[in-house]
Amino acid sequence: MAKVITGLSGGVDSAVCAYLLKEQGYDVTGVTLRTWLNSETEVSKCCELDDAAEIARAIGIPFHIHNVGTLFCRYVTTPFVSDYLHGLTPSPCVECNHHVKWEGMIYAAHLFGADYVATGHYANIVHLENGRYTVKQSQGAKDQTYMLYRLSQEQLSKTLMPLGNLSKDEVREIARKANLPVAEKPDSQEICFVADDDYAAYIESHAGEFGVGDLLKGEGNFVDEKGNVLGRHKGIYHYTIGQRKGLGIAMGHPIFVKEIRPETNEVVLSEEDAIFTTDVFCRRLNFLSIPGLAPGEKLPANARIRYRHGGENAVLKMVDEETLLIHFDKPVRASTPGQSAVFYDADGCVIGGGVIVK
Repeated sequence: MAKVITGLSGGVDSAVCAYLLKEQGYDVTGVTLRTWLNSETEVSKCCELDDAAEIARAIGIPFHIHNVGTLFCRYVTTPFVSDYLHGLTPSPCVECNHHVKWEGMIYAAHLFGADYVATGHYANIVHLENGRYTVKQSQGAKDQTYMLYRLSQEQLSKTLMPLGNLSKDEVREIARKANLPVAEKPDSQEICFVADDDYAAYIESHAGEFGVGDLLKGEGNFVDEKGNVLGRHKGIYHYTIGQRKGLGIAMGHPIFVKEIRPETNEVVLSEEDAIFTTDVFCRRLNFLSIPGLAPGEKLPANARIRYRHGGENAVLKMVDEETLLIHFDKPVRASTPGQSAVFYDADGCVIGGGVIVK
């Protein structure tokens, strides 16, 4: 009987993941990763220990807590603050999956002698004929492959994802029939460590703590594409590319954030058509289904430039050994430095992805 470490976040997805694996005959141990404590020493939303412990009791599996606070600070919260102050819009969940969640669970698997780790993500692990592992889009309405593209081959080879082809409604129905205590628990819609989704307040509170307080500039100029001053902004970390609402400036017509310039503390505003592009450049690449592309090599793909982007057909081309150009068939809206671009083949398998730089 194979032994598996299942990450329990306290939500319904991870609960059903653990339940299904036990029903399939696995020797399941639940592990919750303690990522951080807030100023009142209460555990963060993504690590709801009481709910996770109750889930483990209901299923009848051992339960342990593993502290990954140092990893979380190094790879998630500190880069989150630093990136915003450098004019970027980061994807903290992408980095957390690779550097924190999987590393934490695999370490726990080593401690407890487990063969696999498992999560409640809506995705499928595929072992390809070329010997490589990748993730394939879920057949249900929800798909989380975008958040998983940075996982390593070793991490994927040791991972189970039993919710791959289930819908959210099906998962909740399984939880109800199994009398799991979180069957009706709402999904979290916010980044776990940011209270009330107030990114700016979090950045202002933690910039000094994370050693980037010198980058915390205040008000600056809104400018147009020609550099003409249009008004004053509250600080560049309040804005992201493509933003229209909450700018605090009246132009008499819709206006959008086109560019953020941390070196001059400026936010560039434009008409909406100016935030569309056919060319997106990425670095910090990670390939899954293939080992990589050589400089000058091209490959057709369907690419997404943010989590909720539906994807567009494109051609991938390696510009040099570190930079990939995605040339889209149709212009895409608001390509945002700091966000991830993820590329898929015709079967919905992730080819790879990278961090947008332009």
